[in-house]
Amino acid sequence: MARSPPAPPLGRGAHSRRGAHVARPGRRDPELGARSRTKYLETLEKKKKMSQKQMKEAFVSNHNGTSVLEVTEGLCLPALCILGRGLLIILSQHLRSSHTWRTPFFIDFAFIIVPVVTTLTIFSSFVLLEYLAVIIFGAGLFYQIYCRRTCYARMPIKKIHEKFLKVSLESEHIPAISCFRVINSAFTAVAILAVDFPLFPRRFAKTELYGTGAMDFGVGGFVFGTAMVCPEVRRKYTKGSRFYYLIRSLYSVWPLVFLGMGRLVIIKSIDYQEHLTEYGVHWNFFFTLIFVKLITSLLLIIFPLNKSWIVAVSITVLYQLALDFTPLKRLILYGTDGSGTRVGLLNANREGIISTLGYVAIHMAGVQTGSYVLKKRSHIKDWIKAAYLILLTAIVLFIFLYIIQVNVEVASRRMANLAFCIWIVASCLILLSSLLLGDIILSFAKFLVKGAAVPCSWKLTQSPATDKKHSESLVSEPEGKKPTLCLITAINRNQLIFFLLSNVTTGLINLSVDTLHSSNLWAFFVLNLYMFTNCLIMYVLHLQDKTIKYW
Repeated sequence: MARSPPAPPLGRGAHSRRGAHVARPGRRDPELGARSRTKYLETLEKKKKMSQKQMKEAFVSNHNGTSVLEVTEGLCLPALCILGRGLLIILSQHLRSSHTWRTPFFIDFAFIIVPVVTTLTIFSSFVLLEYLAVIIFGAGLFYQIYCRRTCYARMPIKKIHEKFLKVSLESEHIPAISCFRVINSAFTAVAILAVDFPLFPRRFAKTELYGTGAMDFGVGGFVFGTAMVCPEVRRKYTKGSRFYYLIRSLYSVWPLVFLGMGRLVIIKSIDYQEHLTEYGVHWNFFFTLIFVKLITSLLLIIFPLNKSWIVAVSITVLYQLALDFTPLKRLILYGTDGSGTRVGLLNANREGIISTLGYVAIHMAGVQTGSYVLKKRSHIKDWIKAAYLILLTAIVLFIFLYIIQVNVEVASRRMANLAFCIWIVASCLILLSSLLLGDIILSFAKFLVKGAAVPCSWKLTQSPATDKKHSESLVSEPEGKKPTLCLITAINRNQLIFFLLSNVTTGLINLSVDTLHSSNLWAFFVLNLYMFTNCLIMYVLHLQDKTIKYW
């Protein structure tokens, strides 16, 4: 970098003439220019003296996010990719394509992980083109499947549609929930490493105070996804007293305590870079999960599951009123003395401690959603209604979000305020509804091809109301067996281990690679290799039928 010329020395009488000097319009003050050049040189020297840790912390701080629409676009693209992946599997089965265990892994990686990496990096400004490409590709596959259908080949489309609506589904788990959790995990895993590279758009980084960044969705989406399948929703603790249930809930958080303390000790001991205003000095994501779990367990002892949405609304509204009409907001932003102090446990971790209230509300909204989605539904038409209702709720929440951000307060990850909670829940619901609608379209494609089986998708069974003549076309030998070659199932099975592995590998890469000065091509290669390694480890664990869980 070319250095600026040194400032000319002041003359002997410069100080005596300073008061008499008056700058004319259009003429630059030489002393002001000298001072600005001196300040610039001092800034350069300070930057040179900054440690690598300080530079990385500055690189990920003080950002204002992007639009809600752009985050939603990037979030829902994997739902289309998963649909395209299913259609490709059906068509390949119809064409009798043989493959080993490697082929499904590479297909899943290409359709689920690679689009997430590209959306957050090289194609971040071309998401609509990605949508167009995936839609054209999927439509072409669906057309080929329809033309080559082996069931109802001579029946008009209207009759086929009527018969499809009467088909029943048989599945122990809702595939859309598994896909939701995996998409959120993949987004989080890519973002926590990509943010340290210049390739990652700064507008996607975590916001400093107000705004909606792609990374801001991660923690909220994780809390919502966990709530949808929590023990209360799955009716796991149906026997025993409420005290026994509370003891079980307390016991279940010990791994999180261990992980939270372990992360704190490691981060402080190696002097790893941190974004201080995210949670505070000592607080981290695992501590938030611990307190969310404990508080929601108590709330679900007091309130029934179907009233969780009332609890969620009450908490967010009261919390927002406290932010607006009490010193709570000032405490979060500036500490107890108003000067941004970090002295004392509360001041040091004020963001993480107080924002837990917002995540409790998000968890309760997830419990309500999980209770609704996991209701027993017998026919496809019932699931279509459910998907449309969830989509409609998401649209209504986005409208409320706009009104609140205009009239009350903009979304803030740091405070987890009312607008932030509504944004997280609305984004989760629109992703979930997209996945449900994709599953329904995929089920229709399976309905047209005898013996079609797609990992992590609904199984179809013939409804008693329909003709028994075609019952064999819906249930076949491959459909009766549990598919094992599936990256979605593998990551969902060991989701916490995947998250931990991603954090560990992110730390190792940051300690060994100069991420700040990496070229875009090198960064893109590292990100794909990092995700490939993490996913392959999860896939191998799944093939060996290993579930790593200690509680």
